[in-house]
Amino acid sequence: MNQAFLDYYRCPDEYADFQELNAGLKKGGSGYFLFTPEVICYGSSDVEVQEDLHGALPDVSSRVRIEGSTCFLPFDPTEVADNFRYERYVQEVSKSGWKKLFRDGYYWVRPALPVKIRRHLQRLSLRGWKTKSFPTWPVDRSVDRMFEKLMALSVEAHQRAETPFIWFWPEGKSSCAIVTHDVETLAGLNFAGNLMDINDSFGIKSSFQIIPEERYPASEETLTTIRSRGFEINVHDLKHDGHLFDEHEEFLKSAERINKYAERFGSKGFRSGALYRNTDWFGAFSFSYDMSVPNMGHLDPQPGGCCTVMPFFVGDILELPVTTTQDYSLFHILDRYTIELWKEQVTEIMENNGLISFIVHPDYLDTEKARNTYSALLGYLSEVRLNHDLWMALPREVDTWWRQRTRMRLVNSKGVWKVTGAGAERARVACASCSNGRLKYRFQ
Repeated sequence: MNQAFLDYYRCPDEYADFQELNAGLKKGGSGYFLFTPEVICYGSSDVEVQEDLHGALPDVSSRVRIEGSTCFLPFDPTEVADNFRYERYVQEVSKSGWKKLFRDGYYWVRPALPVKIRRHLQRLSLRGWKTKSFPTWPVDRSVDRMFEKLMALSVEAHQRAETPFIWFWPEGKSSCAIVTHDVETLAGLNFAGNLMDINDSFGIKSSFQIIPEERYPASEETLTTIRSRGFEINVHDLKHDGHLFDEHEEFLKSAERINKYAERFGSKGFRSGALYRNTDWFGAFSFSYDMSVPNMGHLDPQPGGCCTVMPFFVGDILELPVTTTQDYSLFHILDRYTIELWKEQVTEIMENNGLISFIVHPDYLDTEKARNTYSALLGYLSEVRLNHDLWMALPREVDTWWRQRTRMRLVNSKGVWKVTGAGAERARVACASCSNGRLKYRFQ
């Protein structure tokens, strides 16, 4: 039950001394409960949990007990983290009834639909999203809040001023940001050169996700040009027809083809079309990382969200969650051509040292106001990078770092903590303390 906490903080094992209280006396299956009034959890416990979020949720924080350096919890934090990250709390609604018929019909006629019509249909499909109380709009940090509460308990249990851990980002960077481009049409692919020019004018490199079949031909010359300019290429679905995860047997056949395209493209990463996903099937992929899971999916066709702003592993694949609103949703669902929502999301994620990830489609930068909005975003990120020590990275660089961090260890040498392992020269030792119930971090 301690593994998810250790993976998150990379602290010495002895600082993760959590045990489950009354593990054999759990009541029923999984449900919602509170771990302090600010932290929503979904899992099993020895108290009656709720199947939904209607009504007052039971708060289990009063049942936490500390004995020596051991902290007894009325739930398993690794189970709760996995339930959110793998979206096990989500009821199956996207494949049932009229929504499935709507989706199938939509993707059948989609190539012939102008954006104006698509926007109307998608707004119809998403109606009521503002009434959803969970995941929290516009950023959900349920997993991160739980781990922060556990770290505060660890500090208290060990009766020390601070708990050491390996900082989240290299060189002590405050947070990390990645910009990605899903190319949906030939017009979008043809605009890639202009888009790279815009990005380069701000000194920000990005990744392009290319659909390998049916939508458009991606020549080797085009792919080489993108790579030679220092940008990254990843695989975007197979056909982007909304059906990749419909049937397991068909998915396995498609995954074989997708893996071959990964070799051809030289890609380490994958993103599914429209963020349709089933993390239980990711094992069929040969990718190092995936970018298909939103932090919260209120404006996406598949509901849910992983409820964290940090990377996490799905088996051997590292998940880099989508933590900001997509440009299409901003422009065509919310009808906004400002960066205020993006700035709000960036601020919250940066205040909590998370991963800021953007999806901006070259296909939807076809108007001056859209391009101006995107340029404003890049200008804002450039300022944040300069003034707040933000790490602007390519997705593959984040993948490399997070994998290295996962294998690093903290050792105490004459009272000083040091990081060992590949990449340790880029790592920083941080210390967590708790003051007036608030968790604080500093560097050693």
